[in-house]
Amino acid sequence: ALVRGTPGGGGTANGRVRVIREPSEFGRLAEGEVLVCPNTNPAWTPLFQRAAAVVVDSGGIGSHAAIVAREYGLPAIMGTVTGTAVLTDGRLVTVDGDTGVVRDAS
Repeated sequence: ALVRGTPGGGGTANGRVRVIREPSEFGRLAEGEVLVCPNTNPAWTPLFQRAAAVVVDSGGIGSHAAIVAREYGLPAIMGTVTGTAVLTDGRLVTVDGDTGVVRDAS
């Protein structure tokens, strides 16, 4: 596993990582990429429409990111602590929202 956390939304998805740290970077997330971020709030919700999965450094099953990911049917992992440090833009990964694990997909 590249990173581990708390399952926040079930299912699995493959995609390329896109680390987004702040709202000024929202335009960098392309359709089907894995959103990796430190945390989210309601302003981040439109990104979930484009994301294949969500990986967040903080939060748990009741956090904003987890709730919105479940609403969109996205695999999500919360509380990874190091997701934004370990996962790099463009890396092909598999996000397993059932087990809370991100693995290399290549």
